[in-house]
Amino acid sequence: MKVKGIALFLFFSFLLTSCGTERVSDIGKTKKQVYAMDTIMDLTLYGDDTEKVMDEALKLIWRYESLFSVNREKSDVARINAAGGAPVTVSGETYELLSRSLEFSEETNGLFDISIYPLVRIWGFTTGDYQIPPLSRRREAQKLVNYKKIRLMKNSQVQLEKGMQIDLGAVAKGYLSQKLMELFKNRGISSALVSLGGNVQSIGAKENGELFQIGITDPADGTGIYGVLKTKDKAVVTSGIYQRYFTQGGKQYHHIMDKRTGMPAENSLSSVTVVADNGTAADALATALYVMGEEKAIRYQKSHPDIGVLLIRKDGSYWQSEGLGFEKE
Repeated sequence: MKVKGIALFLFFSFLLTSCGTERVSDIGKTKKQVYAMDTIMDLTLYGDDTEKVMDEALKLIWRYESLFSVNREKSDVARINAAGGAPVTVSGETYELLSRSLEFSEETNGLFDISIYPLVRIWGFTTGDYQIPPLSRRREAQKLVNYKKIRLMKNSQVQLEKGMQIDLGAVAKGYLSQKLMELFKNRGISSALVSLGGNVQSIGAKENGELFQIGITDPADGTGIYGVLKTKDKAVVTSGIYQRYFTQGGKQYHHIMDKRTGMPAENSLSSVTVVADNGTAADALATALYVMGEEKAIRYQKSHPDIGVLLIRKDGSYWQSEGLGFEKE
C-alpha cells in the first residue's frame, strides 16, 4: 500500500519546504511559518510595525484549531461528535461556520456535506489506517451522512442525530483565511499573503504593485508547477486527488468522498481550483465542484460568474473560466 499527502499550492515567493516557528522580519515585511490544523501555514505581512498584528494572527490560528479539530477531545467539533445526539453549546465562530457549511450544502445539492465524517473515517483518511471498507460498512456509513439532520438551535446549540458525526476539514482553513484577512484589514494592513496548507488568500498586491503569483500544483506528480495565477484580494483554493491518497491492488483511492456511492469521487478531473472573494466559499466549493465532475462544475461556474474556476483533467489538459487569466507553464 502506498500513501501520499501533499500541499495544494507552491508559492513563487516562498516554498513550503520546512516547518518551524521562527519569525523572519525584513524591512517592510514580517513572515511567519507555523504548523497548525495538520498542515504548514505561511503568513506574510507587508508594511512597518506588523509584528503585533502577526501575534494576533497566530492567536487566531491556535483558537480556531482548538475549536474545529476533529481530533482534539475538547474541541467544539469533538464534543458535538461525542454527544450521542444530545445538544451541545458551541462558540459563536463554530456556530457561524456550521451555518455557512449548511448554506453551501443547500447551494450544491448536498455534494458539500460536513456530515461525511463517518465515510472518511472508515476509509482511514482521518486515522492513517487506510483500507477499502466492505460494501456493508460503506452502506451503513452512508446512512449517517445527511446535512439536513444537523440542527442549529438557539443560544449557539448544535444537535446531530444519534450516530452522526461531522468534520470541518473541507472548510475550516478557508474560514480561517477569511478571518485573517478581516483581522489584517481592521489593523490597517493593506498587503498580506497567507498560505494555510495551500489555501491561499491575499490582501492587495506586493509593495512594488505587482500581483501575487500563485503556482498551481501539477496534479500529475503533485510536486511540480502546472501553471500560474496572478491575483489580488482573492482566495485561491484547490481540491485535488493527488493531495492525499493510498494505492492498493494497483488502484489509487483518494480522500474526496462522494456520499452517493460511499467511494472516492470518480470523474475525469484530477484537481479543481476555485478563485473567490471569500475564503470560506472558495474552500467549500473546491470540494463540491470536484465531486460534481467537469460538466456540472462548468455549468455551476457559468451560473455563478462571481467565482473563477480552473479544472485540470487527468489527461493533463485543462479548462478555465472566462477572465481567470491562468497561464500554463
